[in-house]
Amino acid sequence: MLWQPALPEKYLKMPEADLALAITARRKQLGDSLVILGHHYQTDEVIQHADYTGDSLKLSQIAADLAQSRPADRSVKYIIFCGVHFMAETADMLTPDDVAVILPDLSAGCSMADMAAYDDTLDAWNSIHNVLAQRHWQGKIIPITYVNSSAAIKAFVGDRGGACCTSSNAAAVFKWAMSHKSETQDVKIFFLPDQHLGRNTAAAYGINTRTHTCLYDPKVARKGEELGGSTPEQLFASSVILWAGHCSVHKLFRPEHCTQTHARDAAEGTKTTILVHPECAKEVVDLADMTGSTEFIIQSVNNAPAGSRWAVGTEVHLVNRLANAVKARGVHVRILSDCQCLCTTMYRIDQPHILWVLDNLAGGGASGGKVKIQNRVQVHPLVRASALLALDRMLSLSNKPKTFVD
Repeated sequence: MLWQPALPEKYLKMPEADLALAITARRKQLGDSLVILGHHYQTDEVIQHADYTGDSLKLSQIAADLAQSRPADRSVKYIIFCGVHFMAETADMLTPDDVAVILPDLSAGCSMADMAAYDDTLDAWNSIHNVLAQRHWQGKIIPITYVNSSAAIKAFVGDRGGACCTSSNAAAVFKWAMSHKSETQDVKIFFLPDQHLGRNTAAAYGINTRTHTCLYDPKVARKGEELGGSTPEQLFASSVILWAGHCSVHKLFRPEHCTQTHARDAAEGTKTTILVHPECAKEVVDLADMTGSTEFIIQSVNNAPAGSRWAVGTEVHLVNRLANAVKARGVHVRILSDCQCLCTTMYRIDQPHILWVLDNLAGGGASGGKVKIQNRVQVHPLVRASALLALDRMLSLSNKPKTFVD
């Protein structure tokens, strides 16, 4: 987690309504030079200020499109990314150098992304290859990283011939990796950092996840177990090597939440469609009626027939926003679990931090009338070049244009 300096007291004491009015005034002052992007998991107080909403990659692509389509005067100068650190990194990599990507609170990180450190990943890569070489394995390991990872991990994957993936295109990237398999060359996928997305994708591809996947846990590896808790036999038999990472939100949904929903339907004579994100554990996905990315969840609920009932396994603010949007049509939406399934690091982005950033951009903060860019997120050029290789491989598999490169 990066260090975020404390805000001046005035921002912390302002009522929410006054903060909203001040943000609106600053946005008007900055005009077309400013774009605010809001991730779906943000609170309503933040979303109200967003020019665009979406998941992490969609917002980064929007940032790239805005930057590339700028007129000759290059009016877009600042992109405030109301998300978490890895998202701002991706947006920075997809936009020109003269566009500043700003994260209102630098401590807004992602626990899943933090579970895959570069040094641990390099150690795992070397250990896995060494063990397989001892067994005279003839094949290729292809790394795949979820976009919910640091720029350093994306670069690691890009340099080793791998690709990024999202929850919506993981299957396509998985298929691409497996297409390298031949009569003379075996293929293993090294999937990080989310073990659950990797396991669910492998199962959908037709791989027996009990016998042909194994788990590499860097915490166990640091204690001296070379393969992070797996055995050489498990590694040799596996088609997919999963990193021991997870989403702190989606791990809160459990199989009993699905069985309780089914029992309630049986008792009440109703039918509830269980829809969950693939970051949930496989045991939950197997019991659900539908699984898909954040965008898939939104589209499914928005297109749901009147009178239908839904239990959704994803972040609570998004579920509540969906429920309010469709209730007028008689669509009933609730969160799958009664626990508070929320992204605590995402909520470090709030109105006080947004206003603080805007005040400095407008010269009204502590900068004494001069424009000051606070909390700019910048990826080192060498890391960026390698990370873009992984992103571009993913985009080429999705029939989307390649990333912006200066």
